[in-house]
Amino acid sequence: MALHVARRDPRAHWVLLLLGLLLLLAALTVNGLVTGIAGGSGPSGAPAAPAPQKVTDGGPVLRLDQSEPVSRRMPDRTVALTFDDGPDPEWTPKVLDVLRRHRAHATFFVVGSRVNEHPELVRRILDEGHELGSHTYTHADVASVPRWRADLELSLTRKAIAAATGREVTLFRPPFSSTTPTLTAGGYEALRAAAGSGHVAVLADLDAKDWQRPGVPAIVRAATPQPGRGAVVLMHDGGGDRGQTVAAVDQLLTRLSTQGYRFTTVSAGIDAPPSTVPAGVGTRLSGHALRWTQAGAEWATTGMNLLLAVALVLGLARLAVQVACAQIHVRRVRRPRHRRPPVTAPVSVIVPAYNEAANIAATVRSLVASAYPALEVIVVDDGSSDGTADIVERMGLRGVRVIRQANAGKPAALNTGIRAARAELLVLVDGDTVFQPDTVHRLVQGFADPTVGAISGNTKVANRRRLLGRWQHLEYVIGFNLDRRMYDVLECMPTIPGAIGAFRRDVLLTVGGVPSDTLAEDTDLTMKVLRAGWRVVYEEAAIAWTEAPSSLRQLWRQRYRWCYGTMQAMWKHRHALREPGAGGKLGRRGLPYLTVFQIVLPLAAPAVDVYAVYGLFFMPWSTLVLAWVGLLLLQGLTAAYALHLDREGYGPLWTLPLQQLVYRQVMYLVVVQSAVTAVIGNRLRWQRMVRTGEAAAMVGAGTPGRPG
Repeated sequence: MALHVARRDPRAHWVLLLLGLLLLLAALTVNGLVTGIAGGSGPSGAPAAPAPQKVTDGGPVLRLDQSEPVSRRMPDRTVALTFDDGPDPEWTPKVLDVLRRHRAHATFFVVGSRVNEHPELVRRILDEGHELGSHTYTHADVASVPRWRADLELSLTRKAIAAATGREVTLFRPPFSSTTPTLTAGGYEALRAAAGSGHVAVLADLDAKDWQRPGVPAIVRAATPQPGRGAVVLMHDGGGDRGQTVAAVDQLLTRLSTQGYRFTTVSAGIDAPPSTVPAGVGTRLSGHALRWTQAGAEWATTGMNLLLAVALVLGLARLAVQVACAQIHVRRVRRPRHRRPPVTAPVSVIVPAYNEAANIAATVRSLVASAYPALEVIVVDDGSSDGTADIVERMGLRGVRVIRQANAGKPAALNTGIRAARAELLVLVDGDTVFQPDTVHRLVQGFADPTVGAISGNTKVANRRRLLGRWQHLEYVIGFNLDRRMYDVLECMPTIPGAIGAFRRDVLLTVGGVPSDTLAEDTDLTMKVLRAGWRVVYEEAAIAWTEAPSSLRQLWRQRYRWCYGTMQAMWKHRHALREPGAGGKLGRRGLPYLTVFQIVLPLAAPAVDVYAVYGLFFMPWSTLVLAWVGLLLLQGLTAAYALHLDREGYGPLWTLPLQQLVYRQVMYLVVVQSAVTAVIGNRLRWQRMVRTGEAAAMVGAGTPGRPG
């Protein structure tokens, strides 16, 4: 309820975020296409209609840019060794070494994306007198992809080779092709389309099938032409372990050279002009841009993999610390070693209220019905326009005072109540919160320890019958209360919730009362108490029922204020990093934890979702399902453990999968909005939630119990 003048919330960042996520998805897609390359030769699908007989009966070198196909064969005793799927950093150099040792030349049909990864190998191929051809950019089956995709594959490969060598290629071998007789009608049409952009198709007379790794002798036999005949031989220098290929090439060259065979390039074998031509400046520049794009896509994917690994490690470490601390906390509070005398000192309960007509009667009645022996209730009406103060006054309850003031904000109302309170122990309560009869008693017992300056209670969601309420119930139990147990053990509690918190009066006066310069006054106040040298603890048995937002719009507004206010408080108390004592524990334990798990990781969450979309298309579904089920199981076990600690039923666990698909996105988008608001220096209004009275209706105004 703090009053702030604010400019309109920024919105342009949503467009930038969407564009950034689309760019990331595009980068991941590019990397997925260029790394998920399958090798091999032969038809990639089911049997299909054959190409025209004049083609299947012809030679392996095909010109299809005329009305009638023209094919050529290798002359007798001439072998054109051809290698597909490279360049490969391990096997291509070994193949080149064998060829150089035998003074033989060959033709390499390179994959464009691999050219961008290893341009130096492509240059070496040309420098040593060999020939280059295109094998598409991503090893795509041009017979089955759309025409635009096939054209793009050829164009990108040309540009990649041009950037690496300064030359453009005209020879083309389609992936998954083999010998001419195996050419299908679809493959033939794809080759005719490629001829339209100046490509000459090269198939094979002999397919060594070395990608199957059948053994060196089998490869040599398959690659040996009939005695005295020439042949185009299909082999591979990339796409897998090509050790057998290297050995087979060495044996083949040794054996056939003694029989008078010559080993040359495809173009030289048919006495055709050189197949490469100088590349234009535009083509070379486009090729360089393509290589940078591919490198950027690889960096983006590497970065995402690193982010996911770090997030996973941090998540598991967080869970381990939470569980360990929860066990320590449970042993400490449920089986205390030293029984202290019960605290029975008078308590003043301060209820700041602004337009709380829906719940204020239930709140006040629950406080008056408290079993605590010495209690006064102070309702500070902060300029309500719905008759909140009148409702309390008409109740005429003993021990309840109403103070009216002009609207000045929640911190001002709390400070008014603090000044008016008669007791030395103060309990601060929101006007939509309902206590159980034993809540106040349990809440203040921690003050038996003179080092404790403030105590957090256990806030529970009352209106949890609907799906959104169940999600928030799980968040309160898992995210808030499990964390509070950890903060208690580590002595770095950053927030006592406004719904239920107890303070020593002199502590509040020492720190200057409730601050009003942040929107998370509860977090700001708690951090001030810690920095003043006091302990802040958590009392799990002091239960308060509160009304949570009942719509996504209200939830957004509430969490936006919480998140932005927490960022303000963290920045305000950043100097705690260098302080000794309790303040230092906040600075070196609490603040880093909040930074990582409430700001940094949520800001990275949109990118993680984009990575999940990428995985749907480029990762095995079995891997995705296993990862998702594993993550969900881990979350379910964590939730079940947290519910067990809070003595809650396990019924809401079924909503966890849906929570991951909707609620999680709302929460991280809130962090994005808050971070942008903080960066640009905007001031956020206090956006009050509209109360419906569900907390009062469900919990009851008498002796509240657990809602169903």
